[in-house]
Amino acid sequence: MPLQSLLSSRSFDPIQAESAQSDRKTFEQLRQECLDKGVLFEDPDFPACDSSLYYSQSVPVQIQWKRPPEICKDPKFIVGDADRTDICQGQLGDCWLLAAIASLTLKKDIMARVVPRNQDFDYKYAGIFHFQFWQHNKWLDVVVDDRLPTVRNNLIMLHSASNNEFWSALMEKAYAKLNGSYEALKGGSTMEAMEDFTGGVGETYETKSAPENLFLIMKKALDRGSMMGCSIDITSSAESEAKTSTGLVKGHAYSITGVDEVSFRGQKVKMVRIRNPWGQVEWNGPWSDNSREWNYVDSAEKSRLQQNSSDDGEFWMEFEDFKKNYDKVEICNMTPDALSDDTMYKWTINTFEGNWIRGSTAGGCRNYIDTFWTNPQFKLELKDADDNHHLCSVVIALMQKNRRKLRKEGLDLETIGFAMYQAPDDDDHMGKDFFRYNASKARSRTYINMREVAERFSLPPGKYLLVPTTFQPHQEADFLIRIFSEKKAGAPPMPSPPEEETSEEKSLRRLFEQLAGSTTDTALLHIANCTFFHFIVSFVMFGCIFSSGKEIKFDGLSLSTCHSIINLMDVDNTGKLEFQEFKVFWEKMKKWIMLFLAFDTDRSGKMSSYELRNALKAAGMQLNNRLLQLVGLRFADDDYEIDFDDYLTCIVRLENMFRVFQALDTSNKGKVNMNIMQSAFLRGGLLLAAQGYQDVSFR
Repeated sequence: MPLQSLLSSRSFDPIQAESAQSDRKTFEQLRQECLDKGVLFEDPDFPACDSSLYYSQSVPVQIQWKRPPEICKDPKFIVGDADRTDICQGQLGDCWLLAAIASLTLKKDIMARVVPRNQDFDYKYAGIFHFQFWQHNKWLDVVVDDRLPTVRNNLIMLHSASNNEFWSALMEKAYAKLNGSYEALKGGSTMEAMEDFTGGVGETYETKSAPENLFLIMKKALDRGSMMGCSIDITSSAESEAKTSTGLVKGHAYSITGVDEVSFRGQKVKMVRIRNPWGQVEWNGPWSDNSREWNYVDSAEKSRLQQNSSDDGEFWMEFEDFKKNYDKVEICNMTPDALSDDTMYKWTINTFEGNWIRGSTAGGCRNYIDTFWTNPQFKLELKDADDNHHLCSVVIALMQKNRRKLRKEGLDLETIGFAMYQAPDDDDHMGKDFFRYNASKARSRTYINMREVAERFSLPPGKYLLVPTTFQPHQEADFLIRIFSEKKAGAPPMPSPPEEETSEEKSLRRLFEQLAGSTTDTALLHIANCTFFHFIVSFVMFGCIFSSGKEIKFDGLSLSTCHSIINLMDVDNTGKLEFQEFKVFWEKMKKWIMLFLAFDTDRSGKMSSYELRNALKAAGMQLNNRLLQLVGLRFADDDYEIDFDDYLTCIVRLENMFRVFQALDTSNKGKVNMNIMQSAFLRGGLLLAAQGYQDVSFR
């Protein structure tokens, strides 16, 4: 498990969206190319064909893909202003998405990001439009062409109440593209789409067991710009979208568009405004559009609340009726400020990414104690209590990635949850006995098959171990963890500067000065450095073995491995290791050795290929299956086992390779664009790093 697990930390500031197109061209580039050629855009990533509609069935009717100018005479992207009444559900079962879009229209600043306004059917029209969605901790700019599925010249998916307005239909198409197909949007949680529109964090309340101040919580949520949805639970699939006698629909996603109070016969009545994304079928009980209760309301107040009383799918309910009829309220907060008080915090977010892999890191929940410890483990340190409190406010959100897109491969949402434990200071990865005898300090309320599980906690400052899991072992998925805290969460610091050295670092300096001498001179690498590093590794290993009670067989380092170590740690390109650089190497070596001890679970003194996979991942090296196979072929023996010497060589060379790549990845996107000279430079640098040549360094 990495000591420095926190991959990023930022406040809620606008972030530039990345192009989601396969060729990485931006909307502006693609539009200008079409304008220059005098053609309309045809999206190669999401073509106008049956596979973009369905993956598990044939298209049931004859579909024609038409552009808006072919559907009506004067098409508009947005007529007037984008409004919740612009959204009417089509033949697709994505009411959860429509409910979120309706809530989005109430947040004009957020709406302007998700639905950029620099596009229409007149000026610079080229048949291309774009939308921005948050996805797995980054914003993506998704372009689509404007060919929409129709039957007899009518849109069959999401459409506007105005037959010449197309922003909502095009937005649905962009979201379908993001998730692989229109069919992939069938069924879901309103919270999922609300988070993808905002990058916010969600909370769910059960109305039957909600806090007494639920009405205040909902009102405060709207005041703070949060988005809200609600739904009625079903007990069987037969109840899905079944209409009740009062005009409500079970298993159907609604958006909450207003929370207010009205004076009625001398008393204040709490009210909730709700919208059915169908654009029709409304509540017919008290306070419905034409109910007699409105006759006793002041005309000015009635006009303010009842902006229109047509059958548009939107209606008011008394709050008590709302709680009786609806079961769940979902709130997506722009920041995780508690909705139960008036305090506004400055939040920071830290993220972890990982995956559950069958046979190695998919250990299941604590019910499966023999494998639970093999799950990914992340260290988190809550450093400071909240202002004027003795506890740290923290919101933990565990999200499984890409599951909607993977439906066409037969995969659906896994049942997920997490637990947090008080982390001991000595070990980096806890074994089975730790979890057998230590109770969790916090955990998710339940395991559930939703994209994200989020919980709010108040915990004392200290070090914690976060263990995300699937409910059953051997279930594979990729995940993202977001940790929101009022005070910045952190991880153990790097070695101190000389004036603040600990006793250990002072002893280390004396050892370095005694042993190093001229041994780091490049002219003496052939003899001295191997002796020097062999001694240091042996010295560190002795301390780790003594504290853990385990053994490692160590035959010594090869010359090329010593070269790789120098190349990795010599950040100032002097050809020598200075003490500050050596301190970092010392800390890395302790971590690498402890990882070997932790993941050599059978205490054989060697690692299996499975154990190496876990150790590399815990060291922060995310390798795909092909690279892992190549590493196994290069370093494993005939029994597919890797001894410590080869393990150390492997991990040092991999760190070198990551460093070379990161030198070119100046924008920290995880991808680089290279010309032919840079490509040659990178290929040569990786080759030399892999072979261990010390005289090639990269900053």
